[in-house]
Amino acid sequence: MTFGWLKRVLPRGLYGRAALILILPIVIIQLVVSIAFIQRYFEDVTRQMTRNVVHEVSFVAGRVDTAPDLAAAQAEAAALGGELAMTVSVPAPGDAAQADTRRFYDLSGIVVISTLRAAFPELLAVDLSNLRVARLVLAGPHGPVEITIDRRRVSASNPHQLLVLMVATGLLMTIIAFLFLRNQLRPIRRLARAAEAFGKGRVVPYRPAGALEVRSAGNAFLDMRARIERQIEQRTLLLSGVSHDLRTPLTRLKLGLSMMSGDAEAEAMMRDVNDMERLLDAFLAFVRGDAQEEEPEMADPVPLVRAIIEDGRRMGQKVTLHEVEGAGRAPLRAGAVRRALENLIGNAVRYGSRAEVSLAILDRSIRISVEDDGPGIAKERREEALRPFTRLDDARNQNRGSGVGLGLAITADIARSHGGALRLGESERLRGLKAELVLAR
Repeated sequence: MTFGWLKRVLPRGLYGRAALILILPIVIIQLVVSIAFIQRYFEDVTRQMTRNVVHEVSFVAGRVDTAPDLAAAQAEAAALGGELAMTVSVPAPGDAAQADTRRFYDLSGIVVISTLRAAFPELLAVDLSNLRVARLVLAGPHGPVEITIDRRRVSASNPHQLLVLMVATGLLMTIIAFLFLRNQLRPIRRLARAAEAFGKGRVVPYRPAGALEVRSAGNAFLDMRARIERQIEQRTLLLSGVSHDLRTPLTRLKLGLSMMSGDAEAEAMMRDVNDMERLLDAFLAFVRGDAQEEEPEMADPVPLVRAIIEDGRRMGQKVTLHEVEGAGRAPLRAGAVRRALENLIGNAVRYGSRAEVSLAILDRSIRISVEDDGPGIAKERREEALRPFTRLDDARNQNRGSGVGLGLAITADIARSHGGALRLGESERLRGLKAELVLAR
């Protein structure tokens, strides 16, 4: 894109963009007004003042040039210089300027030099290096003549005062506007923090404030948050009731079947009852959302990951810790993270012969990778694999496990509750599936 570079240099935050919108017009207006005022006022005034001095300098130079000798010229220069408030030196001293000089920021000096050059063809040099005086060197029959004039007679005095005043006024107005702007942006930032926290499974206090539009958005957010919390609560109550109602007849069935020992049909029915109980537990675990039941606490993920791996080894799983990168603490729900990582490790050792876990603690996130040497999941079906109750029979051998298609969905929910995501890819090292559990810090 043509303006792609502009997007990269512009501020990304709301404060920065609002400040840019506020300050940029003020700076442009000040520059335009300053340039126009200096050109139309200081240049014209300086040119007019210099032209007034030209007549006096021309008169003095003419009287000095017409003197019969050097002594008479010096006497004439002293007399006229005192009357006209000038210093006239005949001949010019040895340190007289040989070329036009001025300070680089002396903009009015350009007009002074050009006006004097136009008025005196015999002008040798104009020295404006000293901002208090203007020194002119003219050619004459008795040698160069140096005329020193108070600078205030040829240009407007203190032109920088206008710039200083404009800059000071601009800064004052910018500060005042920024204070008002901060009050307007503060409610938006609070709303953003509340929405971000709720997206990570945390509920922070929030009260709508600010402009009408911001209040309207805040009230809409509170209504949305209340509806979601109410739906979660109703879902939990519903499943709790279902769990209680279904477990009672299942228990009676198991008790009755246990009394029919030695019957092949009864044993088959017992297996069906156990499968029903296992499926019921899996459904309840998914709907209950363990990731939402505990508050996040600052914790070091390294000991947590090591403990989960060690527990897996004790259960006979072939899992190892491949590498740990970085260090630090992060707000984690330890129980939820444990459950997510156990799901990933369980899938890895179920569909492969071994699993390797890697932990990377970055500046803004924590990345836990679980790799296996199994058949993996095709790229076009990875998004489908994250959906609840999805079983990819042709991608992962289901005969090696008895999952119900909820492990990855539960893990993805836990990742989202931590402000992160679950990403599926291909392991370059083991050639199987690589599952990355990304959690925000």
